[in-house]
Parts: sequence; C-alpha cells; structure tokens
Amino acid sequence: MKKALILGGTRFFGKKLVEQLIHDQVDLTIVTRGLTPDSFGSSVKRLQADRTDPAALRAVLGTSEYDVVYDNICFTPQEAEEAVNLFAGRTGRYIATSSLSVYPFGEPGKKESDFDPYTYPIPEPYPANADYAEGKRLVEAVLLQKAPFPVAAVRFPIVLGHDDYTRRLHFHIEHVEQGLPVGIPNLNAQMSFINSDEAASFLFWLGRSDLEGPVNACSHGELSPGQIMTLISQAVGKEAN
Repeated sequence: MKKALILGGTRFFGKKLVEQLIHDQVDLTIVTRGLTPDSFGSSVKRLQADRTDPAALRAVLGTSEYDVVYDNICFTPQEAEEAVNLFAGRTGRYIATSSLSVYPFGEPGKKESDFDPYTYPIPEPYPANADYAEGKRLVEAVLLQKAPFPVAAVRFPIVLGHDDYTRRLHFHIEHVEQGLPVGIPNLNAQMSFINSDEAASFLFWLGRSDLEGPVNACSHGELSPGQIMTLISQAVGKEAN
C-alpha cells in the first residue's frame, strides 16, 4: 500500500488510522467536508467535498488512482452505488466500515455467515429512509455484489475511546457521577466492544491483507451492561441508579 484515500478521517478511529498510515509513509489523501480541523500538517493531501454529493466528490478526485480506498462514512446503498461507479478501475482494494448492526439483534455471538451480503436482496429503487442497520446491510450488498474491485466490509461492534464524539460511555459515567438514572433493558446481555486504537490498527492491517468480504473485528472478551455499570460505579465511587 503506497497510495491510499480515506473518506472521512478527522475524527475518532478514522483519525487514528490516518496517523498510522502517516507513520508508515503512505501517500495519503483524505476527503472531508472541511468542518473538523486536524493536526496532520503537510503529511496528507486534503480534498473538500460532501460524499453525499457524487458530482462534487468526482470533481475533487479528478483522475487519481489509489492502491486502497478506506470508506468510513458510507451509510446508504445510494452512496455505495456511487462509490462502485466512481472507483471502478481506480483502486486495487476498497475497505468499508460496516457494523455489528447488520446482524439480527440478540445473543449468541455472531459469525460472518449469519448475514450474507452476497445474496441479500437489493431493492429497486433503493429505499429513501432505511434505518442505520438496514442501510449498512444494503451498503455491504451493493459493494460486494456490484463492485468490480476487491471489497472488504469490517463489522465493528460499539467502538469506545476517550475521543468518542458520540459520548456513549461518557453518558453513562456522567449519569452515575451525577446520581441520575440510567435505563438499560437487559443488564445481563453479553456485548462485544472494540477500542478506537484497535479499530484503527485492524483497518491498517486489512489494507495490507488480501482478505475480501465481511469480517468481524472486536476486542477480546465480552461485557454485559450490568458489568459495565459496576465498573463505572467502582471507578467514580458511587452506586448506579
């Protein structure tokens, strides 16, 4: 991997992926809307476009070609279709960030074959308002059924880290600190997680592998919401409500 493109790359594990690629001296270009400042200096090329605007994205990319394209911000089948058309003949490999949400809800732990994007029906026309989970299912289906280049889809569970802009874990910590109630439907459900450093490292590794298709990636072990709340209570010295 000598030349790479990242769609999204200034927040959370995308930012950490950029830092690893810079350290590895990859010729790196990032495409963002230009709303979030970064600390990459002259180590990256920056292109500004909204990826939901295919004409704008095509215009800023010009005729550039890449060994690997990382797509961290593909959420709809329309965006996946546009990526198939845009990068045909222009990338050696396409890595899309997908989600554990593609699987049916509930235990036990999921394996990749529990959702098969190669046979998943692709509706025509594409749904205008699919929810997040269905959007990710269709993203995988469109990319893996239609792309003329190799595609890998990384199914991350909940990603945690100090720099998590969604503040999912922060929310629970702050509620315990402030003595506020937290509603949890099933305290004993076993859940997988991955921290942002590991997520970035997995994407970096995948860019140098020849693995194709869907792949799960998570940190070792599982925790239930009840165990998480106990750890938070111990850390802040207050009982959870």
